[in-house]
Amino acid sequence: MTALEPLAPLHLRVVWLPYDTVCDLYVDGDRITFDPVPGARTVATSGYALPGLVDAHCHIGIRRGAAPIESLDEARALARTDRDAGVLAIRDAGSPYPYPELVGEDGLPRLIRAGHHIAASKRYLRGIGLECEPHEAAAALARQAKLGDGWVKLVGDWIDRGRGDLAPSFEPEVLTAAIHAAQAEGARVAVHTFSEEAVECVVAAGADSVEHGTGLSADLLDTMAAKGISLVPTMINIETFDDIAAGADVKFPRYADHMRRLKRGFPEVVRAAWEAGVQVRLGTDAGGGIDHGLAAEEMRLLHESAGIPLAEVVAAASWKAREWLGLAPDLGDVVVYDRDPRTDLTAAREPSLIVLRGRIVER
Repeated sequence: MTALEPLAPLHLRVVWLPYDTVCDLYVDGDRITFDPVPGARTVATSGYALPGLVDAHCHIGIRRGAAPIESLDEARALARTDRDAGVLAIRDAGSPYPYPELVGEDGLPRLIRAGHHIAASKRYLRGIGLECEPHEAAAALARQAKLGDGWVKLVGDWIDRGRGDLAPSFEPEVLTAAIHAAQAEGARVAVHTFSEEAVECVVAAGADSVEHGTGLSADLLDTMAAKGISLVPTMINIETFDDIAAGADVKFPRYADHMRRLKRGFPEVVRAAWEAGVQVRLGTDAGGGIDHGLAAEEMRLLHESAGIPLAEVVAAASWKAREWLGLAPDLGDVVVYDRDPRTDLTAAREPSLIVLRGRIVER
């Protein structure tokens, strides 16, 4: 890697969200401070700033078409697409391609990897998950806990072709044991679920985040809130359910009807989760069937479809998510918008300035 020039301090006079007053913000190396820094160069004299968006369900290890990437350069390119959209931190929710070399690399969002997906044999996207038998699941997830950055990813359900519908990947006791095995290794567990049956087990087992969660029922939401289980609804992904159903109508009509029902009811599920006090996180599920760089579109769906107030969406997509992922509040990451994204979400599509790890991003 080419040596980088020493960081020069930067000065921004902006409204620092969530506050509503203009302040003088300084980026001194990989650190934000409100104390004046001698010699700082002024790079913004107006606008609204926040510490970058977070995509909490993203896959920079999977290329378009649901195939594993083949090089670090591919992962870099995908991560830069998200970065240029104002996403300065990514929780990669499972990757068949390991890329620990990219963690901490200048010019890339802060990466928090969940290792390799753990899935049931012949019950997931071919070549994407690390497939295992029920008796292997707990040990497999425990191993991944040592290979990621504090998270692991478990596929909790998928289509069961014998049943012709969604079904849990493993029996409840296996899912529970796998979740607890990873947590015993110090990792937090993100679990993919679409179906009603699987998500009930996952919530009871105390997973740390429910990914998608289309099958959530109202009586599970208070439990999620009490246990601190986050919901990452990936509403962009759920918008594709009609296409998935259309492709399954002939061979798996029961599954197709189920997917359509889940899509129709999902905005109400997300709204109810938020009203119950569940922490709703932004995640696009970029990689495979979803393009990168769509954080603003996911924010729009959380607001317009699920009805979450815009100010809450912005908070969930930025500083609240960074706190959840353990990122220090004074890291040298800043995204500036010309307009306040809490009142005009179109601003989130058009960052005017991005500072990452103390350096201005040239786009």
